[in-house]
Amino acid sequence: MALTENLLRESGALNDSQAISPFPAEEAERKIRDIHRADYVEAVLALGAGTPDMKALSQAARYGLETDGDTPFFPDMHQAAVELAAGSMAAADAVMAGRTTRALHMAGGLHHAFPDRASGFCIYNDAAAAIAHVRENYSGRVLYIDTDVHHGDGVQWFFYTDPDVFTLSIHETGKFLFPGSGFPHERGDSSGYGACLNVSMEPYTEDDSWLECFGRAIESAARAFRPDLIVSQHGCDAHAFDPLAHIHCSMRIYREMPKMIRSLADRYADGRWVALGGGGYDHWRVVPRAWSLLWLVMNDHPLLASIDAQADGGLLPKGWPSVPVSRKPDYPLPSTWLDDVGLWTPMPRRAEITEKNQKNLEIALQHIG
Repeated sequence: MALTENLLRESGALNDSQAISPFPAEEAERKIRDIHRADYVEAVLALGAGTPDMKALSQAARYGLETDGDTPFFPDMHQAAVELAAGSMAAADAVMAGRTTRALHMAGGLHHAFPDRASGFCIYNDAAAAIAHVRENYSGRVLYIDTDVHHGDGVQWFFYTDPDVFTLSIHETGKFLFPGSGFPHERGDSSGYGACLNVSMEPYTEDDSWLECFGRAIESAARAFRPDLIVSQHGCDAHAFDPLAHIHCSMRIYREMPKMIRSLADRYADGRWVALGGGGYDHWRVVPRAWSLLWLVMNDHPLLASIDAQADGGLLPKGWPSVPVSRKPDYPLPSTWLDDVGLWTPMPRRAEITEKNQKNLEIALQHIG
């Protein structure tokens, strides 16, 4: 996040006047306690104490907080997770109250947290908290779009039976990647049947196939659902450099996906759009550029025209990064906003992967009107 903010400021695309304050922690905590099970919240509090007692330690695995898992407990984790949710709730409230049309909370997007347990680096589900706040305090329907390479399972299950919250996730197939879910047959349940769409992509998918499937999916969902607000999660781990997945996309998708989402928001939701961060594990080469491109799209920044017009992908500011860090990576950092994919080794089986993705998408779209 520091690298992203630094890139935006070096680019002249972010200033202090564009920041808003998060919700008070007390108000965010009330919402967290509304959507998460009481025993789970108490376990988070107990395990986040300076020296957890033996009873708390014995329950850690039950709540997905074991020390050798992907979400180990740490001091003050309850407060930290509540403060993340406070930012997402503030963004959603600012948009719904009409104080702004679009808002970004980069620290949000912890989409794997469940009502009763932690998962996938996520303790409390800030996206679910923000959506629940909107549903409680404002009228309207929410379309949640998840672009993380990992299935947005937590948010999906929070609203799996809710007909007024449509959850859409594009991700690498759960056949090969955590969390092992997000298949086309997951379509919602009870009165929420049909308000869930999962676009499952094959390993080594590239830009063209990813964007084609994403575009068709979100257009179909928005046309059928007619949302009053779009909440999107922008994990940027579908990039070829990311170490935790097998998708082979470039920075191009992080230029194009926000543009598609903004178009939907303008056409269906009077522009109302809340964007959250998410996964992304190449912290130097991918995350700052991806989240900065998202912000540029949200603000109609003139730099976008320059990036699009330049054959080299648009040069990054020479002064970036200028934040103090303990160590820098031992590989070269990018010098342009977009990647020169002409230098990449072409993926084998491109046609087969594309065909498989198209077939999966057709199956997923069968229930969408």
